[in-house]
Amino acid sequence: MFCTLRTFRRPLRRNRRPSAGTSAALLVRVRGRVAALRGDRGMTTSEYAMGTIAACAFAAVLYKVVTSGAVTQALEAVIGRALDVQF
Repeated sequence: MFCTLRTFRRPLRRNRRPSAGTSAALLVRVRGRVAALRGDRGMTTSEYAMGTIAACAFAAVLYKVVTSGAVTQALEAVIGRALDVQF
């Protein structure tokens, strides 16, 4: 017996009655969670905006730290020692 694509595709059954092991309270909770997830439209856009702002703020702080006098002198000293190494 060969399996075809039709044997795997079954039509969606909507408004089915729950099976004997499924409680009505469970179905109500699941439907409530699905409805709550559908209500969060537009949330991802604000999350991306907040993430972008946080990344820019972190980059600005990092730039200030790296271009400060102490860090610049330390980096110049490390590079100077690396260039003065005798082989």
